[in-house]
Amino acid sequence: MLVGGSWASLPLLWLVGCLAGDPVGYRRKVFLEYNPGSNSSSDNLLHVRAVGHNDTIHYVWSSIGAPTVLLVYTGSQNSTLHVNWTKLLSPSPSGAIHVEPASSVLYSTAVIFTKVFEYNGANMSDLFKVPEDDFYPTYNLANFTWESLDGRINETTLTATFQGVSSSPHGAFGNGSISFQVTAYEESSRDTRLPHLLHTANCSKVNFVMSGVPPRGNHSRFALEIVTVEEKEEGKRLESVRSIDDEYTPTIFEMAQLVSVPHNHTTMSSFFQWKTTAYSSQHPERTDTIHCQYYPLQTTNCTVPMPSIAHAYFGEELESHHGVAAINISFGSEDSEAYEEKRYLSWSALIGFGEPPKDTFSTLVIAILAVGLGTPVVLLVAGSITALFKQNKRYSEYEPIN
Repeated sequence: MLVGGSWASLPLLWLVGCLAGDPVGYRRKVFLEYNPGSNSSSDNLLHVRAVGHNDTIHYVWSSIGAPTVLLVYTGSQNSTLHVNWTKLLSPSPSGAIHVEPASSVLYSTAVIFTKVFEYNGANMSDLFKVPEDDFYPTYNLANFTWESLDGRINETTLTATFQGVSSSPHGAFGNGSISFQVTAYEESSRDTRLPHLLHTANCSKVNFVMSGVPPRGNHSRFALEIVTVEEKEEGKRLESVRSIDDEYTPTIFEMAQLVSVPHNHTTMSSFFQWKTTAYSSQHPERTDTIHCQYYPLQTTNCTVPMPSIAHAYFGEELESHHGVAAINISFGSEDSEAYEEKRYLSWSALIGFGEPPKDTFSTLVIAILAVGLGTPVVLLVAGSITALFKQNKRYSEYEPIN
């Protein structure tokens, strides 16, 4: 039962429900292919082909060298990925990966996960202000040993897990590991688990996980270095998107994203998007939230480590002919619990083509706002009309004295 001014809000609620309801979204047919053209399972390359009505997005994920994802957008449903394995595994992999027909390729980019930093964050969590002596030897992900993807791909859930351990003598991983969990999407929806990222059919998700890795100090914090590659002279722009709504990710009001800077008025672009939070549990809840901080985008003196499939696609001298940028993201603050307590860290991001997804108020929140704001307005209007009516009635009952 609605009371007071709530009745007046019904048309507004109906309109909001119509506008905020989930329309039939754009769908893609998604296919997963492991090591295309090779019978070996000693090297990992996952080809995700997302076919639309008249286009295709190719995602190429690989742990050959530094973990990397290539995104290649084509204007054809029939474009195909070709891998020259002999060349790819050679010291000069340039040209080993390409998409045919070449004329169908409209846009391409790459994201490379290069390093994991560990440092003493007891007194300072800001990565750029930590004294040099407080850093432990860096984990170079290109030197990790990665387990075979064979048996780690689920074609039903469209997921795959790249899991690796350090071969560095500077730190024993024990039973711990670093993983990149990949998820492809056929349609628009929202993840059921925190941070509940909103995704579309034009993107995929990567979940960076550190599990059971022994810290080298009592107050160890970690940071991830990410390098991006844009074709030709294009670059990336770092954006912060803030909101007053934390309905889907409690206490988190910011989304960060790297978006392409268009070159020569092109409309082709991509994005790398994440919420400024990480979690300390495999089944995260609000209490497992870890502070996540990103730092200014570096666009000078950035290099792509060898080996990487980025070199196989863009060429070996890609820094000279393409836009290369780097960003660091750190996890945890001096006020939060240390990694030592749970030895688990997860952080999620989306990579996709086109415009990044935008969070909006849900129908429920808009309905509550409509009722909450509409009721006082209706009462104010009703009160004014009542007062005016009584005033006119009093004047109409007055009879002048002759």
